[in-house]
Amino acid sequence: MVIGIPKEIKDHEFRVALTPMGVAELTSRGHEVWIEAAAGQKSGFSDEEYRQAGAHVTESKAQVFDQAELIIKVKEPLLEECALLQARHTLFTFLHLAASKTLTEALLARGLTALAYETTEDAQGRLPILYPMSTIAGRMAVQIGAHFLEQAQGGRGVLLGGVPGVEAGHVVILGAGNVGSAATHIAVGMGAQVTVLSIDLDQLRSLEEQYQNRIRTLMAHQQWIAAAVEQADLLIGAVMVRGGRTPTLVSRALVSRMKPGSVIVDVAVDQGGCVETIHPTTHSAPVYRLYEVLHYGVTNIPGVVPRTATYALTNATLPFIVQLAEAGVDQAIRLNAGLARGVNVRQGNVTCRAVAETHGFAYVPPV
Repeated sequence: MVIGIPKEIKDHEFRVALTPMGVAELTSRGHEVWIEAAAGQKSGFSDEEYRQAGAHVTESKAQVFDQAELIIKVKEPLLEECALLQARHTLFTFLHLAASKTLTEALLARGLTALAYETTEDAQGRLPILYPMSTIAGRMAVQIGAHFLEQAQGGRGVLLGGVPGVEAGHVVILGAGNVGSAATHIAVGMGAQVTVLSIDLDQLRSLEEQYQNRIRTLMAHQQWIAAAVEQADLLIGAVMVRGGRTPTLVSRALVSRMKPGSVIVDVAVDQGGCVETIHPTTHSAPVYRLYEVLHYGVTNIPGVVPRTATYALTNATLPFIVQLAEAGVDQAIRLNAGLARGVNVRQGNVTCRAVAETHGFAYVPPV
């Protein structure tokens, strides 16, 4: 199979879809890889390393798309990239289609098959590609929040860990899955006061057992969410619905009652966000102020730690890429139910039930 790896063009997206080691695994199996020049540069991988791994390196993004059958990316294609996609292509990347009807319609119009990293499952029903990126985003969310709490950044001037004689900052985390657990790990390590809310009692029990009296756990009832959010110095949105749009848990009215200078980091923004006042931002302009609260809505948080993130992403995606390349796309999704759940659009149809329900499209099974 011919596999194409374009350079990412989203703002401050410095990851690349595969490391040279990942490319070498594919070429050693007889597959052909085309990669756009400088695609791995910001992750610390030179064009020469990709050549040594057996890849064709080209200055032309269009040539990558023209040559390839399977397009491997990191983030969802921007509309200018959609113009390069053809019905014969299979696209494998993060898609988050529930957050964008426009992108969904653009991919449907191209007639291709598109698999989403975030809905691809393993044999145990877990989300192995989403997991490492969620872990990075969750860990970074706390350090990002701590940075914007600095008065020079427009925040309250609160040190999350506090000092002797002064209470630590309050971190409130909505969600106790991968992102929430990762955020809890860092927030506890910083010495913050941490409250985690979730509808999943098993997840809360697991965190309680791990951290004991170092955190407070609450069921995510609206009354308790409101009370916690009003006390937060840093609010982290860590809610996830597989393939679907994130529910709104924090209303505009509740945001207006937050402490002046407090910070919201909504990691769920790429699925719509769990805070009503959040909207996507970029690493170039990451925050905006509303109701005297700083909002951080960057949709590709791991993009600024690209070397770590690219290694982690390749570890997770490569087994699935090998399956797609070795068996062919049609056979691979017939044989692997978890891979089939990754198929979000196929031949002009929406094949992910959550995306179909979010945008009002008919749902068609992928196989």
